[in-house]
Amino acid sequence: MQVNLRSSWELTNEHAASSYGQPVLVNRGSGEIFGPGDILTPYPSWGFMIAAEAVERMAKTKKLTYDEQIFVDRFVNFGK
Repeated sequence: MQVNLRSSWELTNEHAASSYGQPVLVNRGSGEIFGPGDILTPYPSWGFMIAAEAVERMAKTKKLTYDEQIFVDRFVNFGK
């Protein structure tokens, strides 16, 4: 599954870095891959944050299907 969060960010379990269906965050521009606990700067104005927080923030601005929301939640809540 893939969920397009923003033009340059997607959540997917179809990347080689994904394991056992766990989604990873992909920066389409740079090709960088992030897990839920990784620290990144999604956009300069957002500053540094944990990837799970960035995904949660990006997802709030999208109309997600039920399945997409479950997928996002799996990333955001990983390890909780």
